[in-house]
Amino acid sequence: MSKVILCPGQGAQAVGMAKAWCAASAEARAVFAAADAALAGTLPGGATLSSLCFDGPADLLNRTDVSQPAIYTASVACWRALLASWSCTSAKEAGVVAAAGLSLGEYTALHIAGSVSFADGLRLVALRGQAMQKAAEAVPSGMVALIGGDEAQANAVCAAAAQGEVLVCANFNAPGQIVLSGSKAACERAVTEAGKIGLRAAALAVAGAFHSPIMATADQQLGEALARTAISAPQCPVYANVTAQPHPTGTPPAGADAPAVLRARLVEQLTSPVRWAESCAAMAKALPSAEYHELAPGKTLMGLYRRIDKAVRVNTHDEPAA
Repeated sequence: MSKVILCPGQGAQAVGMAKAWCAASAEARAVFAAADAALAGTLPGGATLSSLCFDGPADLLNRTDVSQPAIYTASVACWRALLASWSCTSAKEAGVVAAAGLSLGEYTALHIAGSVSFADGLRLVALRGQAMQKAAEAVPSGMVALIGGDEAQANAVCAAAAQGEVLVCANFNAPGQIVLSGSKAACERAVTEAGKIGLRAAALAVAGAFHSPIMATADQQLGEALARTAISAPQCPVYANVTAQPHPTGTPPAGADAPAVLRARLVEQLTSPVRWAESCAAMAKALPSAEYHELAPGKTLMGLYRRIDKAVRVNTHDEPAA
């Protein structure tokens, strides 16, 4: 059976994440051991990544510079354990025909598709988290969830509330679920403006205005890191957050430009909206008979898919099957 792999993004973290996978799987434990070694001495208080994932505290795990490498590691640990349970050693052998990840999760999807090694992917997401945390701390900013509206209404709210400050659509998560991102004051005004046109809006507990121009200061740092990283074309379609279309696939000459395009899309992703709903709709149309699997942590993507296409059943793997 062909499979589509869905990889969670920031916000899916929770204390205890992947602990059950590590208890059940040597492959999952090996992933966390590698991450602990790679990140030794770089996390708050000198903690190991595994201790923060398994035992918290939540306030540290929720930091952008911690949650991003934590989610990436937990998802890959889950993936390696699943591969072993399926008696497979690769995505191709497991029948993976597409992958997609929400924001940060795009890096996980690219690792699964063979574009980047686990170690290089971990280094990139750790740097990405640090750069985004720094950008968020530099400017008072935030994000607002807009419930019930479409893209035109969301743009109208942004136009009315911006008043010369940054306020943009950041995440198109599902029909009727759009997230706005911008300066703190503009986000506060957006809640009021949304109410005027009959929409509900609520501020999100995030560090800053992700997927907005406020993240532009992280562009150069991430771009330079990507330029130094060995990247190849994915061996199966991986849907890009920026375009909602697959990254170029294949080997040279057909895929010769794929690494450059991929690097550019990952930099653009910092300041561009995540078109998750479009990506999922495109996969459902192209692969209606595939099995869909959401990696740990959490079950957020299953919930979003229910709103995007009720015909798609997503198998979640937050914990090992009983």
